[in-house]
Amino acid sequence: MAYKVEKALVVVAAGEFSVGMLGNAFIGLVNFMDWTKTRKFASIDLILTSLALSRICLLCAVLLDCVILVQYPDLYDNTEEMKTIDFLWTLTNHLSVSFATCLGVFYFFKIANFFHPLFLWMKHRVDRAVPRTLLLCVVLSVLLSLPVTGNLNDDFRRCVKRKNKVNVTWKCGINKHLYASIKVSLNLTMLVPFAVSLVSFLLLIVSLQRHTKRMKLHASGHRDPSREAHMRAMRALSSFLLLFVAYCLTFLIATSSYFMPETELAVMWGELMALIYPSSHSFILILGNRKLRRASLKVIQRIKNTFRRRKS
Repeated sequence: MAYKVEKALVVVAAGEFSVGMLGNAFIGLVNFMDWTKTRKFASIDLILTSLALSRICLLCAVLLDCVILVQYPDLYDNTEEMKTIDFLWTLTNHLSVSFATCLGVFYFFKIANFFHPLFLWMKHRVDRAVPRTLLLCVVLSVLLSLPVTGNLNDDFRRCVKRKNKVNVTWKCGINKHLYASIKVSLNLTMLVPFAVSLVSFLLLIVSLQRHTKRMKLHASGHRDPSREAHMRAMRALSSFLLLFVAYCLTFLIATSSYFMPETELAVMWGELMALIYPSSHSFILILGNRKLRRASLKVIQRIKNTFRRRKS
């Protein structure tokens, strides 16, 4: 029965993977096609493309782990292969979260209206800082991923993935204190980008409130582009924060489930829920970006026209 449930979960994970690949590949493809025409990469396009690529890799890593966990658990006896998968998942996880944080900070500097000299100085230099910031995120993600991958002892790796376990703690000789410290480290590193995104979101709310007050003093019946930009950025940030909280909780479940009786099912459920974050957020970003939204509407219209032609 448990094996049938695991097989069903793999099918669901494959469905989530396909949806996520569709959204993220669309973002990357649209921006790449735009670059081939103009030979220029706008800062927002560079961030979105980097985020999409990191999430494509993250989706591949999570699905690969799901399939191996259910279909080929003996592969985890190979220490080097397991280290590679752990490193890939940890690295792409850090990259995805840090790039999404960069996107939120970029929205904040581009849209918010504050008159502090430091803010204005950073606002005028944010475009030039984007490539260096993304490169710094890559370097930091690699540096954070290497120790985590190297510190999990090999007995622990083999034990938690095996289906035939009687007493995990006794049979495998796992150093629970070591594992607990690594798990805490993993989850604490996630708090930094969350805190930065939360601060950016709150400051955007303050900026919107100030802008609304100014508009009331100079009331006019015209459309307010600044308010619309604030609302789009806040929707993107709020969706990221909500999905990120859910992702952190599922990540905590996945990393805490190794001492449960049904370890594989617990890990599978955690990975299944973790796939929702990189899969669904890409479509929210598409709807919130004018160029991507127009491109998606064109694709949908072409698909509709193709079906109409076939019917006629």
